[in-house]
Amino acid sequence: MTSTATVPVELLPRLRRARDHVDLQWGLPLDLDALAAVAGVSKFHFTRCFAATYGETPMRYLTRRRIERAQDLLRSANLTVTEICMAVGFSSLGSFSSRFTQLVGESPTAYRNRWAVAGGQRVPGCFLFMCGVLDPGVTGGAGVSST
Repeated sequence: MTSTATVPVELLPRLRRARDHVDLQWGLPLDLDALAAVAGVSKFHFTRCFAATYGETPMRYLTRRRIERAQDLLRSANLTVTEICMAVGFSSLGSFSSRFTQLVGESPTAYRNRWAVAGGQRVPGCFLFMCGVLDPGVTGGAGVSST
């Protein structure tokens, strides 16, 4: 975390609200305008203040949260990489794979295969859909419910 000296103290709770919104709604289509609206400031001011407070831009934070959730699913769910890509809010398998590789250091398939060697139990994808953990009815690649 970087210094918050340049961020007005009264803005910090609104930045936290926007970060919490990302933490809860990471699977939905979120953009900078929507996140800035949660904080109640312009998107340019929001981006500067968020980065000064949390050490990364709001969209990088969102991407990191989506990749973290993808890692969970790759370790534990019996889903294809494409299904996981769409479930965590990416609309392009290519952009998902490249960002995953940049952040994790290996491709999604290599990551899943490495964890598969450990032989852990994997939850069937149909069970995740049936229980509402993943919601196939949501459009725009945001297949994850908020439950």
